[in-house]
Amino acid sequence: MSDPKPLIVQSDLSLLLDAHDPGFEKAREDLGPFAQLEKSPEHFHSYRITPLSLWNAAAAGFTAEDAAAVLTRWARYEVPQSVLYTIREIASRFGKLLLREGDAAGELLLTCEDKRVAAEISSSRRLAKWLSPAPGGFRVRLTDRGTVKRELTALGWPVKDLAPLAEGEPLAFALRETTGAGRPFSLRPYQTDAVRAFLGDKGPGTGYGVVVLPCGAGKTVVAMAAAAQIGRKTLVVTTNVAAVHQWMDELADKTDLAPGDVGEYTGARKEVRPVTIATYQVLVWRPDKESDYPHFDLFRREKWGLVIYDEVHLLPAPVFRVVAEIQAVRRLGLTATLVREDGREEDVFSLIGPKKYDVPWKDLERKGFIAEAFCREIRVALPEDEAVRYAVAETRGKHRIAAENPRKLEIVRELVANHPEDSILVIGQYLDQLGAIARDLGAPLITGAVPNAERERIYGDFKAGRVRVIVVSKVANFAIDLPDASVAVQVSGAFGSRQEEAQRLGRILRPKERNSWFYSLVSRFTGEEDFAANRHRFLAEQGYRYTIESWDVDPWN
Repeated sequence: MSDPKPLIVQSDLSLLLDAHDPGFEKAREDLGPFAQLEKSPEHFHSYRITPLSLWNAAAAGFTAEDAAAVLTRWARYEVPQSVLYTIREIASRFGKLLLREGDAAGELLLTCEDKRVAAEISSSRRLAKWLSPAPGGFRVRLTDRGTVKRELTALGWPVKDLAPLAEGEPLAFALRETTGAGRPFSLRPYQTDAVRAFLGDKGPGTGYGVVVLPCGAGKTVVAMAAAAQIGRKTLVVTTNVAAVHQWMDELADKTDLAPGDVGEYTGARKEVRPVTIATYQVLVWRPDKESDYPHFDLFRREKWGLVIYDEVHLLPAPVFRVVAEIQAVRRLGLTATLVREDGREEDVFSLIGPKKYDVPWKDLERKGFIAEAFCREIRVALPEDEAVRYAVAETRGKHRIAAENPRKLEIVRELVANHPEDSILVIGQYLDQLGAIARDLGAPLITGAVPNAERERIYGDFKAGRVRVIVVSKVANFAIDLPDASVAVQVSGAFGSRQEEAQRLGRILRPKERNSWFYSLVSRFTGEEDFAANRHRFLAEQGYRYTIESWDVDPWN
């Protein structure tokens, strides 16, 4: 039997992967480090090799030769010579520019041995105000470190940052061998690998970057282990108050930090402690659009040794500004997907750091570290009167009419009845729709208007099994630990957001004895079908498959 050859490599750096070939799964995993999935229909998945995908790979030690070997190994036809040449050229750009400690205080030195590249940088008007000529390169002010890296990445020349990082104030703590609840505790093998990849040898060029792990795989544990090994004052920034409290609970349960060493920095409390946990919301708050962000001083005034950005794919645009200023601090980004719907992945790369560790979701599923999940899309037609409204509405109105299809309530009711022993999340975008579902099911409703104390009470009842079904808005998309949830029913979402789809599936991936089910309800013959296809793309890259069925054949007759 001949070797499987599922890959077609095309001269425009696009790749087609045959989903029916026996080598499909392994080839998909091999492409992951250096190629981005674009589409995943039934028969051929399409990928593209981009500068950012190659630079992320290069930063993690994956070379152009490694990429060429993967393409050659799986290619059905001869790999175009132009593709191999382009990969080498693009990958070689990473490392041509080196940022090192300068001779004078408050200065860094940007070096480049390639005279042509140096000339291009010298002639750039965008860079002129941040760079000044120096023997062997360019002087860079310490405060401009991040901005220069971002501008050079946009110019096509990523910087390898070897300048020293500030140590920050010492903080000695360790992970427990037994949790506060008395259970044995140790890092899983992939968590150890992730910490090792982030820390490296702790020399120049290490201590900043992004770890990508699926929801339920223990990203918080990876961050705590990295922080313990660094042993310095730590700032954690996360998505909401409930997530802040979960971080505090995890630190209390799995580390030997004293309660007084951990502080909460939110709208309600402003504690700065050796480990401080803040929300993005409080950091980007300001009295009006003309004012500065007063809480940005939290980043600047303290001697942090590590800043952890939880759910880094959600990093608000204003925070990029302050991240650009504090490049001398170790930075760890955590996410289940580096997809940003605003297209600012390059900013994450240049300001937080490159992807340091990633693992396919299905690998962890096969090993039992996350739950096996089945994804099912159920399509239902609009009632006839709503279909007429949809036909004449403007674009945004069409999306809402389709999302709030009243017939979805019947499906939710049926799915809840079909899973009598499961803990169920009903997740959606529009509050009127969610309120109607909650009333129909007699289930608690969590939205942004629900006070944090009440949210946490409901989450607690759900975890304890006192409540079997809860209805949640997008506030529950991120950083919420509901370990027993095994069914999620998505009734509406934020247009075609891939990151939202991944995060919502992640709510049910905590390991458990039973399988998990993810249902997505979509209105037939509407733009929701197109949005759904886009939302599936990231999960398809991870190996998940959606079965699609119509709930009704012809509801108007």
